[in-house]
Amino acid sequence: MSDNHWPRAIVFVDMDAFFASIEQLDEPSLRQRPVAVTNGMRGTCIITCSYEARARGIYTGMRIKEAQQLCPQLIQRPARPQRYAQLATRMSDALRDEISPDLEIFSVDEAFLDVSHCQKLLGSPQSIAAQTKAVVNRAVNLPCTVGVSGDKTSAKFIAKEHKPSGIGVLPPGQVRQRLREVPVTKLCGIAEGIGRFLAARGVYTCGDMERLPIGIMGKRFGYPGRRIWLMCQGLDPDPVHTSIAAPKSMGHGKVMPPDTIDSNIIHMYLLHMSEKLATRLRRYKLQAKTFSIGLLTRQGWLGDTYRTATSTTDGAVISSLTRQMMDEHWRGEGVLQVHITALDPYPADGQLEMFVEEHEGRDAVNKTVDTINQRYGELALGPARLLKRSDMPNVISPAWKPKGPRQTI
Repeated sequence: MSDNHWPRAIVFVDMDAFFASIEQLDEPSLRQRPVAVTNGMRGTCIITCSYEARARGIYTGMRIKEAQQLCPQLIQRPARPQRYAQLATRMSDALRDEISPDLEIFSVDEAFLDVSHCQKLLGSPQSIAAQTKAVVNRAVNLPCTVGVSGDKTSAKFIAKEHKPSGIGVLPPGQVRQRLREVPVTKLCGIAEGIGRFLAARGVYTCGDMERLPIGIMGKRFGYPGRRIWLMCQGLDPDPVHTSIAAPKSMGHGKVMPPDTIDSNIIHMYLLHMSEKLATRLRRYKLQAKTFSIGLLTRQGWLGDTYRTATSTTDGAVISSLTRQMMDEHWRGEGVLQVHITALDPYPADGQLEMFVEEHEGRDAVNKTVDTINQRYGELALGPARLLKRSDMPNVISPAWKPKGPRQTI
């Protein structure tokens, strides 16, 4: 196999400290200074931080007070998810237009491109990696790291090895040898639980995996297990997914002030998430009957699954389920977080239900509310009880995509 042409070539783009880099881009006085992004100025946990902050021992997930003790010069910035989503969308459009239409948005700051069929036009995989980095720079003027290899897992691995702002190239013929001494848990998708399963069978490195029959992984984990076995050999079969599947669930949650015991405040948060979920269902012409409703306490999650008599997109109907959940499960415990998930969203323009309730009036009200809020901002018009809702800003969903129902903040 020529180094200038690979049978399969996958490029992985990983934005460097994406949110913090955007803060430094938009506010030049922050450049080359330690910056930590939190969920609002009241946020206590660091979402991400600049490399200047990381050099001082600060990391994602660290409490802001602890970070400020390590680095008194640390600058806290509130997250601006709309701005982050705007630049992520601009970046993905540029990559699709200028490098390859075979693009998968892996997260808000990561993307895979299959450039196997672009080599005659754009040159060698090494050259395409450099061009990809240049496209990102022109599109959003932000630093990124690019990895290229013969499969998705290897491309992501070699990119991580060259952060920040580097280019990693790992030809397919060299992957197995390169991964031989790498711990299996360093590969994307191999979490601690699978790591313990493998360690119990003497598998600690990717090279060890060769001695474990693939059937054992398949029997225990199904297709994901067989894929993991192949990943360790540099043979990840997973394609670049260019289409976005319809969501199997759709939910919203919010962190609360720690150990909230005021039932009125908890109900307000649940109402907020009910309205947010209902608005999103309507926006994408979906409806649902089954909802998972939960409260996170220091002892774990409280809650249950509830069904409505007919499919709904009405926040008031969903909110009534949250009140039922509170009556049945909450006994005064301090609450840390609330979450509501529609477990069975499906198109609202499908088959009509036989015993549908008359709700044309509510539908007309919701349509008017949506029109006003789309023009003037989220919950510009909404239940009066939400006037004093949490001032904590929205966050980007981990499953964010630039288009469709997962284009969620």
